[in-house]
Amino acid sequence: MIQTRTTLLLFLLTMAFSANAQNFKFGKVSDAELSETFNPNDSSAAATVLYRSKSVRFNYAQGAGFTIITDVFERIKIYNKAGFDYATISQILYRNDSDAESISGLKAYTYSLVNGKVEKSKMEKSAVFTTELSKYRNEEKFTLPNIKEGSVIEYEYKIISPFYYSIDEIVLQYDIPIKKQEITIATPEYFNFKTSMKGYLAVTPKYGAKSGNINLTNKNRTTGGGFDVTSTKYSNQNIDFKINTTDYSMTNVPALKEEPFVNDMNNYRSSVDYELQYIKFPQQLQENYATTWEAVIKKIYESEGFGLQLKSTRYFKEDLEAIKSKTSSPLELIGGIFFHVQNHMNWNNIYGYYVDKGVRTAYKERTGNIADINLILTAMLQEAGLDASPVLVSTRSHGVPMFPTREGFNYVIASVEIDGEMVLLDATNKYARPNLLPTRTLNWFGKKIEKDGSSVSVNLFPSQLSEDKIQMSVKLNENGSLNGKLRHTNRYYNAYLFRNKYANSNEEDYLEKLENRNNGMEISNYEIKNKKDISKPVQESYEFILERQADVIGDKIYFSPLFHLVETENPFKLEERRYPVDFTFPQRDKYLVTITIPDDYEVISKPEDMTIGLIDGIGTFQYKIMGSGQQLQLMVDLKLNQPIIAAEHYSYLKEFFKNLVEKQTEKVVLAKITSNGTTESTGKGR
Repeated sequence: MIQTRTTLLLFLLTMAFSANAQNFKFGKVSDAELSETFNPNDSSAAATVLYRSKSVRFNYAQGAGFTIITDVFERIKIYNKAGFDYATISQILYRNDSDAESISGLKAYTYSLVNGKVEKSKMEKSAVFTTELSKYRNEEKFTLPNIKEGSVIEYEYKIISPFYYSIDEIVLQYDIPIKKQEITIATPEYFNFKTSMKGYLAVTPKYGAKSGNINLTNKNRTTGGGFDVTSTKYSNQNIDFKINTTDYSMTNVPALKEEPFVNDMNNYRSSVDYELQYIKFPQQLQENYATTWEAVIKKIYESEGFGLQLKSTRYFKEDLEAIKSKTSSPLELIGGIFFHVQNHMNWNNIYGYYVDKGVRTAYKERTGNIADINLILTAMLQEAGLDASPVLVSTRSHGVPMFPTREGFNYVIASVEIDGEMVLLDATNKYARPNLLPTRTLNWFGKKIEKDGSSVSVNLFPSQLSEDKIQMSVKLNENGSLNGKLRHTNRYYNAYLFRNKYANSNEEDYLEKLENRNNGMEISNYEIKNKKDISKPVQESYEFILERQADVIGDKIYFSPLFHLVETENPFKLEERRYPVDFTFPQRDKYLVTITIPDDYEVISKPEDMTIGLIDGIGTFQYKIMGSGQQLQLMVDLKLNQPIIAAEHYSYLKEFFKNLVEKQTEKVVLAKITSNGTTESTGKGR
């Protein structure tokens, strides 16, 4: 009987605790939420969204039409200092001419347990900052006050948007876990949206419908003859319509974990996109938006901010004639025009396939957005008589447009057909060149727009291997230190990346970082060639001293023949992977190492040669060590022939890199020669 009562009491207490913990009304933070020290489903999480609510609805105002109202409410638990960043909230607001999104009703509080009591801190208006990011975007950012380890924060606000034709992407997954979220999208029957899901979470929306009503007031004036008084009569008109609803209710949403070799994790974040297909109001013609690629491309091409810009040519006529006078072949002409635009123009860090300033103004001011610069480039190529076309692109951080959509693109480059080959060009980066696009554009495919407004898909990935080659000659000393010379050559995209990162850096600062990156190496006689000459590979050479590169144990020395260049850890650790592995571009790493061993030692063991390949010719790895006497030669050659490796090949890739790492970490074993000229053999070392 006592046991039964105890069980009942525990049950009732549990129910009471659960009911209290599930009170998600603003301002009702529970003791349990404040006391929680870690997420039971993800103990590594620095913070957790306890509750998230988002409601997107349409509101009609007579004289103004429809607007979109988005209600946001979030409550977040911060476990430790690593979670403090989640107390800063950022909201992007769009604007276009006189129309702009705005935030209203913002309130935010921090709750903390201090000496067993709840301390409540209100965020002041001075903590809110608005930053103009571009002509079309503002950022509203605020930080919650008095954040401590264990704090709970909550905030709510409304976004009011005049852009009734556009619903922002609905994100369903964060970088931290979400315990519970409730999201509702309600759209009037007049707006037809197509939804597309992204990510790998199992999401089951609940669809429904409810009634909506618009009340219109009509004003009629009548004027009598002669001196009769003018009268005004008002009448009301009620319009009933259907509202389509979609509800997303989810619990224990896992965090999106960062993984190596991903183009952008946001591309795999679970979310839902709403793309407007058409608007159909009563007694009005249907207005179509995005339905087919042909319709999307045609609408972009015929716009004033895109296609009409290609017809404007007078502003560069004189410069083009000067370029043409110095070239004697189509290839030279392409290069001459490209490098002129690249040197003449400066990118203002604003993306877009529509011009910002317009090509004439941008050319005169020598600065512009992506479209300003690359549409100038395309127009000059066309005016020179070349078969040039613009190519719409979605950058790596913007995702891959799988369905016909204007929002799917955010970038434009140029293309030229010559001798049956296509040359792709982007003049917005100072270290790009024909057929070497900035890495931000290497994202599956683009849409090349023909002069009639039609389009064809264009593969954006390069096929040429980008080489990273190191030639190193070292003398190994008896104490395990190295004296050596090294030549490092970067070609193609490796040279592009080097120049973008280091071309304008201070040499002393660069060498200090290089020494630190290589285990405290001492570098002397440093020389670099072609640092900014984009037509040639970047080549560095230097001499160095490096300590502790071998283990000296008794009369034996153990070392990896790659020394500080060795790959000691497999970057692929997950048992399985849902995302493709993205190496950005095909690449080749080649090491040629010559090793002189101490005079009084000889090789008693060295790693065996290895040649392995990846499935479907994706890649190969060669390891070959040769030589005798006091000198060894090592050749290591890794080729990754494809930039993208599908998730279904992940297990092969993981095993490939496992073998690669094991081979590189195998040891050469040296033994000291005794006075009678012999050594004691020990078998292979690892």
